[in-house]
Amino acid sequence: MSDWYVYVVRCRDGSLYTGIATDLARRIREHNVDDKRGAKYTRVRRPVELVYWENCDTRSEAAKREHEIRQWSKPSKEALIKDVRAADKPA
Repeated sequence: MSDWYVYVVRCRDGSLYTGIATDLARRIREHNVDDKRGAKYTRVRRPVELVYWENCDTRSEAAKREHEIRQWSKPSKEALIKDVRAADKPA
């Protein structure tokens, strides 16, 4: 299991936020309830829902991938989320 994750959450207003973390459950909890540790962007858009994540071996790899995804348009991010959900469905 890897040490780092890149994740995308969907905010209450439908916007998407991309970040990195070592503990996804803790980080999502922080986004939803912690005013000091949750991102300023998500604080006013609660609740957030985890819609995508991927494993990375290092913090550097996770940060690079986060930057890459953040540069994408919203439709591109939605396609990434949709592709992963489709792959999870039984054939």
